[in-house]
Amino acid sequence: SSAQLCALSEATAQRGILCNDIENHPSPWPKGTQPSLPLWLTTHPRCTPYDPSCGEEARAIVLGGLRNLYVEGQPGFYYLALHDHERAMPLDERDREAALQGMYPIQRRPIADVRLLGAGQALEEVIQAAQLLEEDWGVTSQVWSCPSYTRLAREAAVAERWNRLHPTATKRSCHLRECLEGSEAPVIAVTGYPQPIVDQLAGYVNARFVALGHAPSRYWVVVSALRALVEEERLDWRQVEIAMNRYALECD
Repeated sequence: SSAQLCALSEATAQRGILCNDIENHPSPWPKGTQPSLPLWLTTHPRCTPYDPSCGEEARAIVLGGLRNLYVEGQPGFYYLALHDHERAMPLDERDREAALQGMYPIQRRPIADVRLLGAGQALEEVIQAAQLLEEDWGVTSQVWSCPSYTRLAREAAVAERWNRLHPTATKRSCHLRECLEGSEAPVIAVTGYPQPIVDQLAGYVNARFVALGHAPSRYWVVVSALRALVEEERLDWRQVEIAMNRYALECD
């Protein structure tokens, strides 16, 4: 719970790397945590939360956190959500550093129809959705792993504030904008946590942006991508209707 994590952060003087394996235990809550916990993580100014999708990402984040906190002396603490999902995906040095910053490419095509972002266990559904989009609809995708939507949003907010206060200076960029620059393709961002975790990015993406929370299935990710392309007038509405029927999806 957020109360337990709050007490733990105080006991550690709000410094260190906290790893939570709650996802691996039975729970009535999405991702094993009470709904207040991800919101607490996002709004706590000293906490940098991560939702790694594999062991390599977790390793990169822990090593980077040790360097930042105890070698460079940066303030605050890191939070990692851990799970049992195993996916062999070696990371080079560049991707390890990018993972620590919040996102790095899994499938990065120079030109793609849509850009799919996923975090934690939801990334696997995003990868499968990219395959379905290409096989069933001829839609190409970039796929990005985003271990920390919150870090991406905070850095973007800092850069935007600095640019607003220094209108005559050279504009500062941020990792999110640098990753997504050079394309106007729709961005579909997916998380296993509530949607507000991904909504943080909306104001910093210069393209049509769709946020999906609570780990939607790969089929809903496909339909959301198709609908975004319809709204861009690149597909016909009938494609979305066909997809809903093909994947046997129903609206609540």
